[in-house]
Amino acid sequence: MSARRAAWEEKPTPVGLAGKGVALSVMVLIVLVPLWSVLVTSLSSRKTINDAGGMVMVPRGIDASAYVTIFSGGIVTRALWVTTLVTVAGTILSLTLTVLAAYGLSRPGSVGHRTLLFYFLLTFLLYPGLVPSYLVVTGVGLKDSLWALILPTAISVFNLVVVRGFFQGLPNELLDSARIDGAGEFRILWRIVLPLSRPVIAVVGLFYAVGYWNVWFSALLYIDSNDKFPIQRILQSMILQGQSPNFSGQSVGSLPPTQAIKMAVVMVTVAPIVLIYPFIQRHFVKGVIVGAIKG
Repeated sequence: MSARRAAWEEKPTPVGLAGKGVALSVMVLIVLVPLWSVLVTSLSSRKTINDAGGMVMVPRGIDASAYVTIFSGGIVTRALWVTTLVTVAGTILSLTLTVLAAYGLSRPGSVGHRTLLFYFLLTFLLYPGLVPSYLVVTGVGLKDSLWALILPTAISVFNLVVVRGFFQGLPNELLDSARIDGAGEFRILWRIVLPLSRPVIAVVGLFYAVGYWNVWFSALLYIDSNDKFPIQRILQSMILQGQSPNFSGQSVGSLPPTQAIKMAVVMVTVAPIVLIYPFIQRHFVKGVIVGAIKG
């Protein structure tokens, strides 16, 4: 008599498959329906929005004047440039620091290996809090500087642990053979480790990019100048505080509907991550899960 298999090893029943399909369909609709409404509203005319009473679900023609307005200059366009700059510079800096730290901590013979790893992991348990963080940022002169949006979150310990675990999974024989051939640690990292670690680098880079792209609370704390606001800070003031952005060269009467402008800004903030995610998603299993289990 064969041993009974575990529940997760059993073949799914038709009822189970149908239930999963229904549950996944509902979750997809929960995500797509609001996005569809936001997109349609951003492309609707004033009459269509007024007839719908706000958010539009059924399109009645296409009016791209809201997108033309936000990209024609003014605070929204400037905020997009600020957000792009912070995202690109922050992601490059964070990936560089994370890869260097993870590679050093993944080598058992490195100086201060266990002590440094302990201090990194200690931040999981002891977080400095809002007030000490604010005092440090302002004390070192980063107030009202774009560096205040980058340096305080330059390294994520979670990402560091994932990358370190992935590096530990690489065959030591390959690295030892490179050392025998006279390669230094930086050359090994650049020529051997990084090419083999593209999945985890891509996923961690996406994590960092999403974090920098969505930054708004740090801007609320540290940024005072309007010309340094990221797009999320502008969106927060538009949606929650009801403030309308200033657009260069246009009077209030010639502007598209306020609701269409707000939804257009929402789409602009969401679209880049939505477009990038499908290209990175295939690396998630190999990059994050393998690295996290090994770490």
